[in-house]
Amino acid sequence: MKISEVRPGTGNVSVEGEVTAKDEPREVVTRYGKKTRVANAVMKDESGEITLSLWGDDIDKINVGDKVGIENGWVSEFKGNLQLSVGKYGKLTINGQSASDSAQ
Repeated sequence: MKISEVRPGTGNVSVEGEVTAKDEPREVVTRYGKKTRVANAVMKDESGEITLSLWGDDIDKINVGDKVGIENGWVSEFKGNLQLSVGKYGKLTINGQSASDSAQ
């Protein structure tokens, strides 16, 4: 799937692209009362770009210039902009390697 094809409210999204920007992480409190970190990155392919929401340890695994893939992600809309998240059941790969593998 190309980034230009994703729509808000879509689940099971699989896209690949390059990270072109990454914000500094900020601390938030989830709706469950747990503190965690979140940061936005910009992911781009030949068809367009989308904001990638990174949560927790995924923030430190991704750098500008990395080729990343998202499998089974979900798309939402925040302040009129599309956001892609790995979510609970998705998978993040970096330069062809699973993010969970690269942490070991």
